[in-house]
Amino acid sequence: MDFATQRQAMVAQLRERQDISEPVAAAMLAVPRHLFVPGVEPESAYRDEPIVTRRDAEGRPISSSSQPAIMAIMLDQLGVEPGHRVLEIGAGTGYNAALLARLAGPGGRVVSVDIDADIVAEARGHLTAAGSPPVEVVCADGGLGWPGLAPYDRLVATVGVWDLAPAWLAQLGPGGRLVVPLDLRGVQVSVAMERDGDRWVGRSVAPCGFMRMRGPFAGTELLMVLRRDPDLMLALPAPRELGDVAAALDTEPVEVAVPVREPVSPLVLGMGVSLWLALHEPRWCVVTGKLGAGYGATAGIAERGSIAVLAMDGRPGGGADGGADGGADGGADNGVVVRGHGPDGRRLAGELSAHVRAWEEAGRPEAGDLRVEAYTGPVPVRDGAVVIGKRHTTLVVSLS
Repeated sequence: MDFATQRQAMVAQLRERQDISEPVAAAMLAVPRHLFVPGVEPESAYRDEPIVTRRDAEGRPISSSSQPAIMAIMLDQLGVEPGHRVLEIGAGTGYNAALLARLAGPGGRVVSVDIDADIVAEARGHLTAAGSPPVEVVCADGGLGWPGLAPYDRLVATVGVWDLAPAWLAQLGPGGRLVVPLDLRGVQVSVAMERDGDRWVGRSVAPCGFMRMRGPFAGTELLMVLRRDPDLMLALPAPRELGDVAAALDTEPVEVAVPVREPVSPLVLGMGVSLWLALHEPRWCVVTGKLGAGYGATAGIAERGSIAVLAMDGRPGGGADGGADGGADGGADNGVVVRGHGPDGRRLAGELSAHVRAWEEAGRPEAGDLRVEAYTGPVPVRDGAVVIGKRHTTLVVSLS
């Protein structure tokens, strides 16, 4: 099989959908991804899809090879140049480290840190098999960084992080940049940040989704397995008592239509409303897996024994229940459908539809519209900003 042709096709497909710099494209053309996911069909290795490589005892994914599209975005956010010292938090399969090594060579150094000894061993083996430029893969808690080669020019996390670890900020040199999938109350965004006095300022923000960091630096996020075969999972920004949500989802839904000014794709709707809920709704959640007509993920609001979610099947609003609870016109051609399940499903559906309308009226903000700042000291008061307290930093999030 001509794997070079497969890589060319993958990169060409990515370039049809997004901007990719020449150095990042060249690295993705050079590094054989299939050698980092042994046991996976080569055709699958070059699809623009994440590949789960390890699960825990309860079936939750804990390691993967990330989706090539988001890897390319984050590598361009990072801006690695030849000669840079780069610290990677989360080794995964070793594929991203191999790309970093290509970008940092000649003369650069790449260190990849992972808390799981088995993952470290596998990543080392994959890097050797692929003939990668040298990468130091070490078994340690990524939250502590790796001071042995500090200061670093660039730091990237390939796991979802809840907060900016003090060691990362200390180990970045002057002019250093970090790129992390940062948690904003349960939503992840890839933020490229640089030091500006006593704060860290986001230079770019992009949507993303990564498995969460484990160990002492893990956050408050909770992923609950509601059922297996078919999989159904519920993600919460922090633990709370919800009762039997799986049983509620099996009940006949109440549907509410929300008219919008112009059509919106399910992807833009789901990502945009998820971000809006994360910043404005403490009861928000994400349901992932088999729900309704197919597999996917959808945002919603959950209370004990009841839940409301955005419809996943893309049906128009016509025919939905647009009564007083939802305040919507059920015959709207461009309607977004909200479904409520359980005893309080109708009320929650109305409240979720109100959030969809608010997001629409605000101009459908997306991750790229955000300005994210992180403070380790006093936080300024800013009208319209959302303040999110973490263990070591305080985030200030606003529309740019």
